[in-house]
Amino acid sequence: MTFGGGYAMLPIIEREIVDKRHWAELDEIMDYYAVGQCTPGVIAVNTATFIGYKLAGVPGGIAATIGVVFPSLIIITVIASVLTAFAEVPAVKSAFAGIRVCVCVLIFNSVMKLYKKAIVDKASLALFIIVFILAVLLDVSPVVFVIICALGGISLTRLGVRGK
Repeated sequence: MTFGGGYAMLPIIEREIVDKRHWAELDEIMDYYAVGQCTPGVIAVNTATFIGYKLAGVPGGIAATIGVVFPSLIIITVIASVLTAFAEVPAVKSAFAGIRVCVCVLIFNSVMKLYKKAIVDKASLALFIIVFILAVLLDVSPVVFVIICALGGISLTRLGVRGK
């Protein structure tokens, strides 16, 4: 259970899939995040589908997707039916304000882990800076940035600027 959506789940996904169960390496998870960002749906669901498919093919992908979606669907339905009655209670408002801060920290921790693993040389740092600036300045789909980085990675490797 997490607050804050798919990105807040990234540390949990990493801990469960990479550290505890060893179903995938961190590099694979990062690839799943990148592809999951470009495909329709929630990043946690997309990542679960990729892991399920990797472990057990199509049935595994379907089971993993249902396993991620179904509990959330039940929980959010219950919360939604109750939350409207309590949303304006000062203690509830304060609790959610605190939870939002915590979610920011969880997301930041995931970003730092991904950053340390992804930025391995000056070329990847330059690509990071360029895309970061573009993302801040432009209102463009994340798919565009993923494509830019994929092409940048291919180009930098072919030019011999970074290793294969």
